[in-house]
Amino acid sequence: MIVIQRRNKIKERLFESRSVKVSDLVREFNVSEETIRRDLNQLEREGLIKKNYGGAILTEEIENISTPPVQQRKLQHYEEKMAIAKKAAELVQEQQIIILDSGSTTWCMASLLRGVPNLMVVTNGINVAEECSHNEDAAIFLLGGKLIKKSMSLVGPQAEIELHKYNAHYAFLGVSGISLRKGFTSSDIYEAEIKRAMVASGQRIVILADHSKFMRQGLVAFSSFQDVDMLITSDLTDGDTIKEIEKFGVNVIVCPMRGGESP
Repeated sequence: MIVIQRRNKIKERLFESRSVKVSDLVREFNVSEETIRRDLNQLEREGLIKKNYGGAILTEEIENISTPPVQQRKLQHYEEKMAIAKKAAELVQEQQIIILDSGSTTWCMASLLRGVPNLMVVTNGINVAEECSHNEDAAIFLLGGKLIKKSMSLVGPQAEIELHKYNAHYAFLGVSGISLRKGFTSSDIYEAEIKRAMVASGQRIVILADHSKFMRQGLVAFSSFQDVDMLITSDLTDGDTIKEIEKFGVNVIVCPMRGGESP
């Protein structure tokens, strides 16, 4: 079993039982105690656990986090998300390979790609793949993995391994939060790992984020500002925050919202 698979299994045990023991994990995975301790050290660095004598427990923040279903999220700030999605869709040209993350804003973007000829789309979002299927000229590759029902996304080692096969012109990703200290974050540890793999597989990385995602920190950071080429948001986002992000070298595209929502 490769490292990423073992650590994902450890995370599953943590979510099932809220705690793990080193001795149990050593027996289950048939590895050394030192190996398990390295795994737990990594999970602690990611902010997922607190180590204790003989094992580890989930942090309180993780136990209390909940994310609304993707259908509900799509309706939140809908006009703003569609404006952001439209600007992102304008980047896509015929015969390109693109990676589309699961999520409400990328779902909106998928609906705007129907006229792009000879497009190849790689996604872990079932609803995103279905939306892209309306483009009869598009080749759609849906990553395999475990289904997270609230986001209709497929996650896990299988999806991550598949992603490494691709070299996409663009990777378009959504976020749960954007923090000047932590960068781009996700509220789900498994989705964060998929997003990291997407960042590694795209030539240009584009983040789509409505104003509500700023100065908010999700559960796990999946990318630094330095690894992202472009951030598309709206003029409802605080201007000073945008200037701070631009200092990291990110090209921030701001969509105008006339008569739209207010922050």
